[in-house]
Amino acid sequence: MPRRCLLTLSAAAAVALALAGCAPTASTDAAATNHAVTDASGTATVFISGDTNVQSLWTDAIIPAFEKANPGASVTTTLDLHGEHDAQTMAKLTSSVQAKEDPGFDLIDSGFIQAAGKAGLLEDVSADNIPNLATVPDTTVKAGAGFGIPYRASSVLLAYDSTKVKTPPATLDELLKWITTNPGQFTYNSPSTGGSGAAFVTTVLDKYVSDASRTTMTTGYDQSLEGEWDKGFDELKSLNSSMYQQGVYPNGNNQVLDLLGTGAIEMAPVWSDQVITAQKTGTLPSNIKYAQISNPSFTGSASYLGIPKTAAHKDAAQKLADYVLSSEGQALIASTIAGYPVVSLDSVPSELKDQFAAADPSALRPTYYSQMASDMNNLWDAKVPGQ
Repeated sequence: MPRRCLLTLSAAAAVALALAGCAPTASTDAAATNHAVTDASGTATVFISGDTNVQSLWTDAIIPAFEKANPGASVTTTLDLHGEHDAQTMAKLTSSVQAKEDPGFDLIDSGFIQAAGKAGLLEDVSADNIPNLATVPDTTVKAGAGFGIPYRASSVLLAYDSTKVKTPPATLDELLKWITTNPGQFTYNSPSTGGSGAAFVTTVLDKYVSDASRTTMTTGYDQSLEGEWDKGFDELKSLNSSMYQQGVYPNGNNQVLDLLGTGAIEMAPVWSDQVITAQKTGTLPSNIKYAQISNPSFTGSASYLGIPKTAAHKDAAQKLADYVLSSEGQALIASTIAGYPVVSLDSVPSELKDQFAAADPSALRPTYYSQMASDMNNLWDAKVPGQ
C-alpha cells in the first residue's frame, strides 16, 4: 500500500512529495544543459483553455519575463475559461489545418493537446526545434507523443479544515465513508468545470475499472469500455444527499476553494498549485491542510503545450515554449502557481532543486484521454446531480 503523505502549506518540499504520490526520487534521465532564451523576435498568441490561475501565470509572469528577455518579441493571450468551448476550438483548429490557414493562435495550453496531436493538427516537436526539451526526463517527453511540450506538473489533493478534521482519510474508501458520516461537509465541482472535481469523479470510477481498461482510457478512446463506469456513477449518485446542501456542486475549482476558505465545508478535492497560491495570497486560511489519498490516489500529470501545424508565427511560438522550459521559466512556474518543474532538476536553480528533490512528475496517476474525459463529464451530468 502506498505510503500516505501529508502536505503542509509552509513547505514547498511537501508539495513536491504530494505531487509525486510519495515518489522517492526525482527523475534525472536528461543530462543536457538548460539554456536561456534571449534571441526571440516577432509576435505570438497563446490560446489558454483553463482556469484564471493559468491565465495569470502567462499574463503576469511568463509573458512579461519573456518579453523583457527578448525585446523583439510580443505575446498576447486568448482565454477560454474552464475550456467550455473546447469542442468548437478543436473544430476551428481542424478546419484551419485542413485548409492550410492560420487558426489565429500559435501556442496552445489546453487539455485537448493529446487529441489534437493524434488528429495530426500539431507541429512535431523535439530538441531540434525546442532545445530545452533535452533537459526534460525522457518519460515525460515520451508522454507528449512527439507533439506535446510538457511545461509544468500538478496533482489533485484532499484539502481539509484541520481545526475540525484531526485525522483525514488516507484511502478512497475511508474518504467515501467520511463523506457519508459527515453529511453536508464535502463537495466537488462538476467535472466539466474544473480538474479537481474531475479527479474526484475519475478516482471513484477507477475503483471499478480494470487496470487494462484504465490503460486504454488514459491513452486513447474506446467508448465500449464505459460500461465499467456504471458502478462508479451509482456510487457517486448515492453520495448526493451527503454533499454540501444535499447536492450542490460548485462551478469551477475556485468556488470549491471559496467554500473551504469560508468554513462552509470541511473537506474537498483541490489542485495543488491553486491551493498553494491561495495560501500565499492570503485567500485561504492556514487551518486548511492537505493530504494525498491512496488506493487509488487522485490523478495528476504534466500539462502540455502544442503548436498548430499552420500557426502563422511558429518560430516565435517555439522560442516561447523553449523559454518556458528554461531555468528562468521553470522558476517562474514554481513561484507563481506552485507548479512542479518538468525539466531535469539539475537544470534549475539550487533552491528549486532542494524544494522539489523528492518529486517525479512521471510517477503521477494520469487522467483520462480527452475524449474519454468528455464522455465522463457528459455521463456525470446525466447520471449524478439531482438524482
